[in-house]
Amino acid sequence: MNLLTPYEMTIAVAKRFRALRRSKKITLKTLSTRSGVPYSTLRRFESTGEVSFAALVKLASAIGEDDCINSLFAEKIPESIEEVIRGNHK
Repeated sequence: MNLLTPYEMTIAVAKRFRALRRSKKITLKTLSTRSGVPYSTLRRFESTGEVSFAALVKLASAIGEDDCINSLFAEKIPESIEEVIRGNHK
């Protein structure tokens, strides 16, 4: 259960992205060049959480986090036979 609002989630994602970028020692300028996402868009994303999905995909790919995007809305694997029987794995 998630108690965050959509706005709070966007801010949280932006903060985690920024921390990850910094931990990989990638500058905004370098990331902008690698991803093809304008520097101003990247700065806005990290400060407000606002970014298009296409730009987010490019940014994630440019820092080697493709799996994060690929796992969005992925079908969940049932954890037990009971979940399969009940159909609770979707």
